[in-house]
Amino acid sequence: MAEVTVKRVAKRVAVARAPEAGGAQPPRQAPAGAKGAGAKGAAATLSSRWAQKLDSDQQLMEKRKQRLEGKLQKHVEKGAWQKQLRLEPRLLSRKLASQLQHWEQGAPRSPWEEQLAQLLQEAPHRLSSEAAAAPADRGPESRLEGQQQRLLSFFECCLLTGHLPLAHHVLVTHHSKSQQQRLLTLSMYNMVMLGWARQGSFKELTYVFFMLKDAGLAPDLQSYAAALQCMGRLDQDAGTIRRCLKQMAQDGLQLQGLFTAVPLSAEERAELLRAVRKAKPAFTPPRPPVPPPQVNTSPLLREIYAKQDPAVSYPRLHLSLKELQGLFQQQLRVEMATTITVESVEKVPLLTKEVLHARKTLAGLRTRWRTALYRELQETKESEAHAAREGRLSLFPYLCLLSEKEVVRMLLQTLQALPAQGESLLFLAHELGLRVFKRKQLRNEVQELEQRYSKYLHLLASDTQVAEPCLPRQHWEALGVPEAPHEQPWPMSVVVQLGKQLAEVLVRAAQMPSSLAAPRSPGTLIPVLYHVYSFRSFRQIGILKPHPAFTQLLETAAERTLTFESTDVPMLCPPLPWTSPHSGAFLLSPTKMMRSVEGSQQHQLLLERCPPAELHGALDALTQLGNCAWRVNGRVLDLVLQLFADKGCPRLGVPAPPSEAPRPPEGRRAPSRCLLPEVSPAEKAEMRRELARRLKVAREMQSLRADALYRLSLARHLRHRVFWLPHNMDFRGRTYPCSPHFNHLGSDLARALLEFAQGRPLGPHGLNWLKIHLVNLTGLKKRESLQARRDYADELMEDILDSADRPMTGRKWWMEADEPWQALACCMEIARAVRAPDPAAYVSHFPVHQDGSCNGLQHYAALGRDSVGAASVNLLPSDLPQDVYSEVAAQVEVFRRQDAEQGVQVAQVLEGFISRKVVKQTVMTVVYGVTRYGGRLQIEKRLREIHDFPQDFVWEASHYLVRQVFNSLQEMFSGTRSIQRWLTESARLISHTGSAVEWVTPLGIPIIQPYHRDSKVMIKGGLQSLTFSSSVDTSQKPNTLKQKNGFPPNFIHSLDSSHMMLTALHCYRKGLTFVSVHDCFWTHAADVAVMNQVCREQFVRLHSQPILHNLSRFLIERFCSDPRTSKSIWVSRLMDTLLSVPKTGTFNLEQVKHSTYFFS
Repeated sequence: MAEVTVKRVAKRVAVARAPEAGGAQPPRQAPAGAKGAGAKGAAATLSSRWAQKLDSDQQLMEKRKQRLEGKLQKHVEKGAWQKQLRLEPRLLSRKLASQLQHWEQGAPRSPWEEQLAQLLQEAPHRLSSEAAAAPADRGPESRLEGQQQRLLSFFECCLLTGHLPLAHHVLVTHHSKSQQQRLLTLSMYNMVMLGWARQGSFKELTYVFFMLKDAGLAPDLQSYAAALQCMGRLDQDAGTIRRCLKQMAQDGLQLQGLFTAVPLSAEERAELLRAVRKAKPAFTPPRPPVPPPQVNTSPLLREIYAKQDPAVSYPRLHLSLKELQGLFQQQLRVEMATTITVESVEKVPLLTKEVLHARKTLAGLRTRWRTALYRELQETKESEAHAAREGRLSLFPYLCLLSEKEVVRMLLQTLQALPAQGESLLFLAHELGLRVFKRKQLRNEVQELEQRYSKYLHLLASDTQVAEPCLPRQHWEALGVPEAPHEQPWPMSVVVQLGKQLAEVLVRAAQMPSSLAAPRSPGTLIPVLYHVYSFRSFRQIGILKPHPAFTQLLETAAERTLTFESTDVPMLCPPLPWTSPHSGAFLLSPTKMMRSVEGSQQHQLLLERCPPAELHGALDALTQLGNCAWRVNGRVLDLVLQLFADKGCPRLGVPAPPSEAPRPPEGRRAPSRCLLPEVSPAEKAEMRRELARRLKVAREMQSLRADALYRLSLARHLRHRVFWLPHNMDFRGRTYPCSPHFNHLGSDLARALLEFAQGRPLGPHGLNWLKIHLVNLTGLKKRESLQARRDYADELMEDILDSADRPMTGRKWWMEADEPWQALACCMEIARAVRAPDPAAYVSHFPVHQDGSCNGLQHYAALGRDSVGAASVNLLPSDLPQDVYSEVAAQVEVFRRQDAEQGVQVAQVLEGFISRKVVKQTVMTVVYGVTRYGGRLQIEKRLREIHDFPQDFVWEASHYLVRQVFNSLQEMFSGTRSIQRWLTESARLISHTGSAVEWVTPLGIPIIQPYHRDSKVMIKGGLQSLTFSSSVDTSQKPNTLKQKNGFPPNFIHSLDSSHMMLTALHCYRKGLTFVSVHDCFWTHAADVAVMNQVCREQFVRLHSQPILHNLSRFLIERFCSDPRTSKSIWVSRLMDTLLSVPKTGTFNLEQVKHSTYFFS
């Protein structure tokens, strides 16, 4: 290959502009009455037509010329670009540098293949453990922090965008400087080598091998695979290949490993095999290894994975194979488009002249902005390319990931969605960077996916059969589906820097005529977006704010469309089953099983290290939750849309429009009066506080309105459709739908809009469960038995039917419920059922809920076998439900009465004001780690809602009450508090040893707390320097306060998620439809009794395990078994603490199976 020389990049050819008047002008006609006017007039007309034709042709030729010049310019630029990049390495070893120079000079006599063979022979055979720990990867254990992670993502993007010479150039630049060379890992060298191997560029590949040897790294299987693949492409002689294979064997690497341990495409595998067979003609590549039977070791899941169980009755969907295949095609189109446009539910205006003119103006502006954005993007790329040529890690390859058309469309969507009050530049930068990252991940295996998905649907469709019933994941794996390649996340600094660059491109390109802001102003261009600073929560932040004239133009045009990312809306077909930590859910868009802050890798590394079989419980539970088919409750949606269009109804959870937001004060309290000298400082301060309060309320109203707008617009879009909500989980194991705007985790209104797409006949007891559920939603009769609640529903039947028939014009009984919209939906379902000819045969789609009774305290009481606590949270059977919140309120009242008799003023003031509502939130959250400060704020908020309470005593009373609530809980739940203290102290000591707290859930999910000391990251330049804190950097020490405060609630959350997953899997085995909102379980009315039985059985099975002792053993092994740290005082204290597992009481867990109100 000819050696590359350096040349200057040619400047871009300026785009020629068409003449403003449009080419040649038509000749003037002769004045009327002139001699020969008719003939001359005809000639002039003819001349004018020809002139127009010539003008049109000239414009067409001009456009073609511009396109040709653009293509030629790109070609020139690319050639000059390639010639500026350095390919020959600068080696730090003088011996190697001399050897390289000698070989290059003698290249005609010494083939590159010979040099490679010698390099391999002389390369270090094995790295020492110290060397391996420094520059080289340690496989999945390596933690690519900071610059290393950024380098790896840079090289990856260069290869994805076809800029391999640039990747090589940056590799050479970093390798030539000893300080930067330390950042380079073996996988980075391999990545560039593999790129050259794919192109058959042996000389450049050998250059990388020289650098590999210079860095003191030993080639691994991937290095050899790249070299042999390149030899196969170049059809090299057998001798060179034979020496390469011999050296590989001497390095202790197996030939079979090239075909089993290295991820290769089919084409790469063929070239590799071609090279190997030149040296070993009889070689046959090993078949893909049949993985050994993977057995989940959790005793809790033994029954789930038992073979040939006749009791298993996996559910099927109500849709045929043909219908599901059609839905798959629809979802595929949505994901390939990357976005979906939905009609907004905002009120459609009359098409007046003003509206039409505004829309026409907007269309013209957008055309102009597209052109400007293309220009700005090209200039930005050119600037970043210049930085990359200097060997710096620029944004150039990231900017090339998406086509300019895609980027322009994305930026225009961002501009359209920007709220009138503006948005934080940091937030916008983060969102834009993430959108680029997500879109670049789209996989392109559509045809293969279509065939496999069609086979997978045979398991789910109503009209097909499979040989043996199995779980969806098992069926998908049996189809031989290859594992999707795992991609490294981008570091947060790259995400923010890229997004910031794109936001600045938008600011520079988006301009509008000043006449839109001031009609009499000269026709100059002004920015659409302004960068201003504002105070939010006592912090000054930079904000991008749209010009008021642009906001007004948008309001006048009243364009009623919303654009969503395809991964932000529900799926139109069943999700892919989860098969690994990074494979599942959407068809083409990779999704992580465990959601985490972008840039954090610690969770992913833990999951990668975990044996695959240990994750089966979590994978199958997530798949089961995502396979539930949904539909929209149309009658409820119509009523909500009616209120939404008519100024909303905040009392019912329908936000009011911005027009109803409080305006700035007027008259004597107007903000402008702050400038008057006669206004006192105290009055000025009060005016500022009032203005800030009103602006805060207006912002909150805007946010709530936008949230409702998205939810309702998607609901109307999906009306009359079946859809699915793929799930993933947080680092504690708690599950969430991937679709953020429209799902069943949310407010009363959000839940009321959804119902199961698949119905079930009510059966003999389904109607009773609907009635009980309705009374539960009202918030009444919480201390009454189930029979009393059914009787109460029968007494109210007239109101129930009136609410169903005349929700907005009748007695409106449903509006008084705690959960009004769900209560209304339940009224409608009951009305349809009781009016059916046979209520038992009525097919119901309505989800009935069963809630845990202060579920966190239930887990604590079971862990400690605390009989007193167990009775308070309904673990013990009883005729009536116990209410822990009322009991705590009663105990607090006892303390208050005693203090009042002692003359404590605040206790006297609180007489008559201590209620269940005042203490409920604090009691509920104490178990999840709320501090006294947080509890005081909760109680303060409740006291301020009581109009009769003297507001001067709110601060003192909240302090007093939070102290008494904690004292009451200490007295009532002594076992719970001792476990909490043990967990807190263990986490404090672990953190002092320099580690983050880790544990494994009873289902085998590895957990690590992502709380580290903040590391400041600064992105300099541009509109402003962005500084943000990152607490996920594992190179930082743990944040001791967050680690110790977070461990008790996070550990309990991991237990409640384990209980939910066990319930989900066992319900699936019994053919039930099951979904959950953490500790609230949903199913059909006909199946509530079965779900209740499963729920109780699995809670008992979960807590029959020695959970605390297992935790103690794990933590000792993880943090106290290293001989190098065993003499540390912190490790010694930790060992003593972990061995002191809290003693348990005498509560018999079996009683939970007979507790009616455990979940009710």
